[in-house]
Amino acid sequence: MVTLSRKVRLGVLSFLMLVLGSCDQNSKEKASEQPMDSQPTSTIVVPRFDGDSALAMVRVQVGFGPRIPGSSAHRRCGDWVMAALQERGLQVVEQKESLTMHDGKVFELRNIVGVFRPQCTKRLVLAAHWDTRPAADMDSENPKARMDGANDGASGVAVLLELGRHLDSIPADLGVDLVFFDLEDYGAPDVADSYGIGSQYWSRRPHVVGYRAQRGVLLDMVGAADARFCWEGHSLQFAPDWTRALWQRAAALGYGDLFVPVPCQPVTDDHYYVNTLAGIPMVDIIDLRSEGTGFPPHWHTTQDRIEVISPRTMAAVGQTLLDILYRP
Repeated sequence: MVTLSRKVRLGVLSFLMLVLGSCDQNSKEKASEQPMDSQPTSTIVVPRFDGDSALAMVRVQVGFGPRIPGSSAHRRCGDWVMAALQERGLQVVEQKESLTMHDGKVFELRNIVGVFRPQCTKRLVLAAHWDTRPAADMDSENPKARMDGANDGASGVAVLLELGRHLDSIPADLGVDLVFFDLEDYGAPDVADSYGIGSQYWSRRPHVVGYRAQRGVLLDMVGAADARFCWEGHSLQFAPDWTRALWQRAAALGYGDLFVPVPCQPVTDDHYYVNTLAGIPMVDIIDLRSEGTGFPPHWHTTQDRIEVISPRTMAAVGQTLLDILYRP
């Protein structure tokens, strides 16, 4: 925004003209007149992120059942995500393709993208995966059981959908893409690149030809009451300044107990492929611990239920992202 003002002598009117560039720099708006001796003021009001609303959306996803690719629960949850994005006024794009997994099974990939202000060249991509692992393989008592995936999958989806309610008033030159990756958790630890199938596909073939975003954030396991978000290794490797900026913003908002500014182990999560294949600096907000597997104790077990989810934790993540969106 550029404001030009000029004092004139008594008896002559003062005029103020303002030129405001839109996303495509074609629109202009007329500014209201300011007193000659006053300074223009701008108050940015960041909306409140509703953690209880996000919790309700975790419940909806868990209510479908495990969102295992190829299942009815997976299909119905995908339909629900698309409907929620459309309700928020976003342009919705689906990526579908039959792909063969590491074990020879064939599934139809279904990445879902909610696009806000597609005409903007300045873009931020926010992502999460929406599928669940086919079996609770880390469960010591029942490793073949199915898991609800309340934290591992549903929490990130819920935060993104709640964010989608508050995009209309972000800076006019900023576009946002909410990307829901499929087939993230259908992998084997001993098979390279068998996880993150949806993000690999999108990174090579984004929803828009020639797509570029200036930066991104991935959400994975962002709902546990005792969550610990440290500086994940690949985030520090590919987007160190962006990582630290996010954690500083969270601390300023009062969430320093959750966002711990210490380096921790790298994780081959969806953000790894967005960084290495798409070339977009993406930070992973992920719950990592210093003991055991390095993940929360309910990770890939039947204990990943709605009971582990905290509205405050999701609000901490969501409010931090809203602050970034409104005060980029």
